[in-house]
Amino acid sequence: MESNGTRSRRHVLAAIVAALGVLTAGILLEVLGTILFALTVAYVLMPVQRWFVRRGFTEWTGALAATGVGFVVAVAVFSPIVLTLYVNVDEIVDIVEGLPPEIPITAFDVTYTIEVAEVQTFAIDLLTSTAFSLVSALPVLAIKFALFVILLFALVLKGEEAARAAIAPVPHDYRDIVDALATRARETLYAIYVLQLATSAATLFIAYPLFWALGYEIPFTLAIIAAILQFVPIIGPSLLILPIAGYHVVAGELAAAVLVGVLGIALVAWLPDIAVRPRLARRSAGLPGSLYFVGFTGGLFTLGAIGIVVGPLIVAVFVEAVDLLADEVNGDADVADLLDVDATDDSGAQSSEPESDTEATFDESRSRPADH
Repeated sequence: MESNGTRSRRHVLAAIVAALGVLTAGILLEVLGTILFALTVAYVLMPVQRWFVRRGFTEWTGALAATGVGFVVAVAVFSPIVLTLYVNVDEIVDIVEGLPPEIPITAFDVTYTIEVAEVQTFAIDLLTSTAFSLVSALPVLAIKFALFVILLFALVLKGEEAARAAIAPVPHDYRDIVDALATRARETLYAIYVLQLATSAATLFIAYPLFWALGYEIPFTLAIIAAILQFVPIIGPSLLILPIAGYHVVAGELAAAVLVGVLGIALVAWLPDIAVRPRLARRSAGLPGSLYFVGFTGGLFTLGAIGIVVGPLIVAVFVEAVDLLADEVNGDADVADLLDVDATDDSGAQSSEPESDTEATFDESRSRPADH
């Protein structure tokens, strides 16, 4: 049985660790996104490391093999994006510059003219500045990527020790809550990394031959953009397909617009979701698409690129905490039972009647003279 002194000592140590963690995060603010990314990836790769250990690897070599898996996946994901932005930015700029400065739209015999010159200028400046910033930041990105790999290996190797240290100060009566939150976090990260990544890969393999068959000059670039947009919940690659179809409509190519619109929505935006996602969703968190979208957009606007992962993760853990609180307070009661005021009033009135009878009996006994 633990003494109060031992328990208090653990709580003080936990508070010191939390305070030093906040201070460390402030000092490492410039690489905080890289650290958070490594933390989330390591959380997903820890079962991979245990899988290697079960097959004869040592703890160290298993962590090294799992880190190698993460390294290969990260290179496979990010290198096409970087190369696409760097190599094909001129072709994308030419396509944007080829748009007409004005788009006439006729409805009910009235013609409206939409000015797109300012949008063209903004898009061209954004693409150019992004490409220039990417080239300028390559040395910094290389250092951050090296930090990511080293930190990933350390976290995978010592993840169990870190988890035990984090759980140790928590009283035993509350560790089921920690387990529930950790399970929801693991399922959410699985959904973000494994499920979304597999869906994006399927989108890439479907989109490339489709755009190539339709005669586009940069089919691989368009396929990469569609795969990236697969991470955007609900709307996904539709953000690419609809503007392309609109471009053909403006250019007077209605047949091409219908063709790319129908095939793009059906094969690129819709097919990967129904072919890949159900097969891998068994271990996902099952977070509703609306909440995932809120976490995605909020995290992206607040934290930048790392918010794509952190935003949905925080929302999922918050929803799990709310569910735990609701189960703790209300049990299995449904909304109708909780809102049934009449039943509550009746039960209160019934419970007060015996009390009134008791009080009346007591008063009578006090007013009645005692028998001698």
